[in-house]
Amino acid sequence: MNENFENIAISSRIRLARNVSGFNFFTKLTNEDDAKHIVSSLSYALLKFGDFDIIKLKSLSLNECNALLERHIISKELIENKDISAVALSPDEHLIIMMNEEDHIREQCMCKGFNLFRPYREIKMLDDLLLSHLDVAYNDCFGFLTSSPSNLGTGMRASVMLFLPALERNGDIEIIKKEAKLLKATVRGLYGEGTATYGSFYQISNQNTLGMSEEEIIDSVSEYVYQICQMELSAREDILSSNHDELVDEVCRAFGTLKECTLLKEKEMIELLSVVRFGAALGFLKILDEREFDRLMTELCSANLHEIENFSVEKKEELVRSEYINKKIRVLVKRAF
Repeated sequence: MNENFENIAISSRIRLARNVSGFNFFTKLTNEDDAKHIVSSLSYALLKFGDFDIIKLKSLSLNECNALLERHIISKELIENKDISAVALSPDEHLIIMMNEEDHIREQCMCKGFNLFRPYREIKMLDDLLLSHLDVAYNDCFGFLTSSPSNLGTGMRASVMLFLPALERNGDIEIIKKEAKLLKATVRGLYGEGTATYGSFYQISNQNTLGMSEEEIIDSVSEYVYQICQMELSAREDILSSNHDELVDEVCRAFGTLKECTLLKEKEMIELLSVVRFGAALGFLKILDEREFDRLMTELCSANLHEIENFSVEKKEELVRSEYINKKIRVLVKRAF
């Protein structure tokens, strides 16, 4: 990975879709016993791979489920199926297996930075183990059989989360979206398919999996992401030279708001933290603990905030969020000049 991209490429993720042979796809799985059998069989196989915390969503409250969604651990589809779905988490939550989502099995590995081969190597070991213990639906012509035709073949999605504030500001983000369609890539928002774009975060991934090997998919996505990162670097240089004082003012105002605000909505919080992140990348601010700073983006979303603070309905969520971030931001971020 190019070290200059560390403030652009936030994380890399590999996701594999699999289905157990002999059972209907989950969208047509009408027998609850079949769904339970899939969960129990997969859970047994996972115990042979490593230490996983296996959580049945039925045992969680809706707020607890939404908190996992905000942390990018589960999907909306898994919550919709919460009566018979489950998720398995490695201790540090970088390995995630969703059970009975759109497909019977959704394996996912996520790593920090821009390096798709690192999560691929790890998820491949897990997938090989699961394939040795489960009879998975596969066809010699179409590869792995999946609920969505777009996942046929390898069943793999390779994606990189990018932070692109400069390309948003100069309007070139629209060029990227148009290019993506031509290159058979997909540009999604912060929470994946069908979600809005907040805080200048974009997920870039392959669109189809049929007719390409896993390595070819990774190479294709990596090449496109590399080009986008180069564009963002160039856009940052241009905007810094032409709008330096305006940028300093914008960053300092965002930092000041987070330190002093009294009522803060979730979307505004994400946007302000994004500006502070941009300011740090440009050298105006210094983030003292990047891991803790990154956690603010999820800790202060609605469901997670309720889990952390456990406040009553009488107290405004916007007030609790403000009080929390007022204290945190002063410790995590400092002026660089």
